[in-house]
Amino acid sequence: MTDLSVLFLFSFRSLLRLDILVWVAGVPLLIFAAIVLYSQFRTYRRLKGEVEQLDKMKLHSVEYDLVLKAMKLAVWRIDVATRTITMEADYRDDSDSFSPPPGISLEELSKYLLPEYRELLLHSASDLLEGRLEMTHLQYQFKLPYTDKTYWSEVFATVDKRDLEGRPISVVGTVMRIDQQKSAERALMDALYHAEESDRLKSAFLANISHEIRTPLNAIVGFSDVLSSVEDATERQELLQLIHQNNNRLLRLFDDVVSMAKLEAQGDGAVKKSTFSLKEVMQQLVDKYQDSAVASDVPLSIDESEALPRLTTDRDRLREILNQYVNNALKFTTQGQVTMGCSSRGDVWRIWVKDTGIGIPEERCNEQLFERFVKLDEFSSGTGLGLSICRSLAKTIGGTVGLESREGKGSTFWVELKKESS
Repeated sequence: MTDLSVLFLFSFRSLLRLDILVWVAGVPLLIFAAIVLYSQFRTYRRLKGEVEQLDKMKLHSVEYDLVLKAMKLAVWRIDVATRTITMEADYRDDSDSFSPPPGISLEELSKYLLPEYRELLLHSASDLLEGRLEMTHLQYQFKLPYTDKTYWSEVFATVDKRDLEGRPISVVGTVMRIDQQKSAERALMDALYHAEESDRLKSAFLANISHEIRTPLNAIVGFSDVLSSVEDATERQELLQLIHQNNNRLLRLFDDVVSMAKLEAQGDGAVKKSTFSLKEVMQQLVDKYQDSAVASDVPLSIDESEALPRLTTDRDRLREILNQYVNNALKFTTQGQVTMGCSSRGDVWRIWVKDTGIGIPEERCNEQLFERFVKLDEFSSGTGLGLSICRSLAKTIGGTVGLESREGKGSTFWVELKKESS
């Protein structure tokens, strides 16, 4: 074999060994590179997924906070093992809402509730913490520390996490202020009560009005029928007097009904102010009731121990108020007297009618007495509208009404008017 052939064969074998060496060294490198690339790809996908998850969590957190703000809720969590509660977020808009310190015990928190709600809170919490309930809902009144102020709260709570045996580990819940809701509920209940009471009183009024009309009407008709056959002058005069009294009673009845109907139909109406002497108005009432006062032996007089002022207000409405007061006073006074007068009380004039009649029990001396169809004695004559008419008339002229009374000692009914308007 020539030298050239030997050299070629040697070169070929060298190249062949080099190729094998490249393959032996390169394949692991390729495999390693592939593994690195795959690992990088998986890491990229994982990071991308985590970023997307973070974005979703961030969006969820924004929505969560928005719901809490919109509902004005506070969120809290109870650790079952320690029975402690921690407020996590508070979006209640009332600055005086109480936020307990972190880690406060349920027993300590319950001390801030009104006594009647403490056991309810602890009982409901125990049912949740011990797994007897999945969810609870209650309302309670909370007392602010170091003050006498209270407010209403509404709580929803549910089990958040459980251990492998199904026992609660943590409880979450929300609390919100419901003062407006409770106020609305009270207003509705008051309106319902007044509607039912008004309906009851109207029914009693309708049942009673026929008797109130029939009694004086029967007297008028009956005495008129026998009047022509009575020859004795004294007896005839007595019958005429009875007819006159029952006629006034019947007119009084219709006047009350018509007055109340006008007030309901016209509302406040137009106030016709004028300046007049209060003494003149009182004297007109003395003249009007002179006959009935003489017949009952109960004089009606004017007390001028304090000078009676000149007033600027609606004369007719004030006169009607005093007229109702005097009529009631004479009705319920059998001995003594009825007196009208006026006294200065700061920036108001108190115009009053005082009697020595049967008086009113202390527990009945309140605003309810001035409601429509209310009567102290259901068996007494009258519609139960007089004092209600007084209150309505006083309101239209910017005044207020009231009374002072002692049972068996007489009563004083009054109307107060501001001096600026008089």
